[in-house]
Amino acid sequence: MTILIAGPYRSGTNDDPALMQRNLSRMEAVALPLFRAGHIPIIGEWFALPLLNAAGSKFAGDEIYKEISYPIAMRLLTKCDAILRIEGSSKGADGDVKLAKELGLKIYYSLEDIIRG
Repeated sequence: MTILIAGPYRSGTNDDPALMQRNLSRMEAVALPLFRAGHIPIIGEWFALPLLNAAGSKFAGDEIYKEISYPIAMRLLTKCDAILRIEGSSKGADGDVKLAKELGLKIYYSLEDIIRG
């Protein structure tokens, strides 16, 4: 399966780049086990961050950020089979889960549920 990993990125960080990186690392920590289990892991920030840089975004939450960051996850979801919602408060990730439900995707809340499959 192609699985979008959704969790906090900007939430709870006060836009501190180190805390945002920590959140990204938490999502990336589950990507390798998903890959080794035969799946294709996707994280929206893997696509959004290079685009934000190329488009000239100056800070999290600027107009360019709004144009790219959340829409990319929504577009990616239309190409996925499932979503893995990791722990942590996040309006963006909650929105991803809502869209995944509307698209009829499988929704997981733990890595173990996917791997045991």
